[in-house]
Amino acid sequence: MGTESGVEVGLWDAELESLLQRVGRRFGRVEPRRRMRDYVRGLLGPVGRKNSWQIAEYAGHGTPHGLQRLLSWCQWDPDQIRDDLQDYVAERLGQPGGVLIVDDTGFLKKGTVSAGVQRQYSGTAGRTENCQIGVFAAYASARGRALVDRELYLPKSWTEDPDRCRAARIPEEKSFATKPELARVMVQRALDSALPIAWVTADAAYGQEWHFRRMLEEAGVGYVLAVPKSQQV
Repeated sequence: MGTESGVEVGLWDAELESLLQRVGRRFGRVEPRRRMRDYVRGLLGPVGRKNSWQIAEYAGHGTPHGLQRLLSWCQWDPDQIRDDLQDYVAERLGQPGGVLIVDDTGFLKKGTVSAGVQRQYSGTAGRTENCQIGVFAAYASARGRALVDRELYLPKSWTEDPDRCRAARIPEEKSFATKPELARVMVQRALDSALPIAWVTADAAYGQEWHFRRMLEEAGVGYVLAVPKSQQV
């Protein structure tokens, strides 16, 4: 039993290293590539709090400065890495009957400086909290499942305050978009990618939005969307 577990861990580790090497080309120098690898392994590892200090300690770094520089100053494009990830998931998990799952998640926060943070309803907490909201897309097939895209929800309290956005390094071109609008952008990206998608599914927050349903109909993709009981047909 122990040998089988060791083999599975070894295979998983080798596959992760293969993926990290694949996206490593998006980082121009060897130092950020190594820091990226350490950061991802720290996020996946048994680290109590996923902050730069504890991840750096887990990775054997003397200080968190290298990881902080990776996240704050190094030149790399997360959207390019997203595209690499979607290609990878299509190769490993892609099947003709694949399903794209859309949902949002809240991240509880203290303070007011984290991008997009404000008091707002979080389905994760089940109540209104000081939090960030992210809209996510996951791909699922009989082979497995994986997250493949994300968008940060920026409330109007942020998009209508340029100085606040600038301080949080939010690009100037970012404007207010509802969660269903963010979902439409992600679904269209996924449909344009190598991912084979037969169905899209989401809860009532997205199913009640007719623009979202119309986009799926025009794309010719099947969908299963929840709607509130007050929805008119």
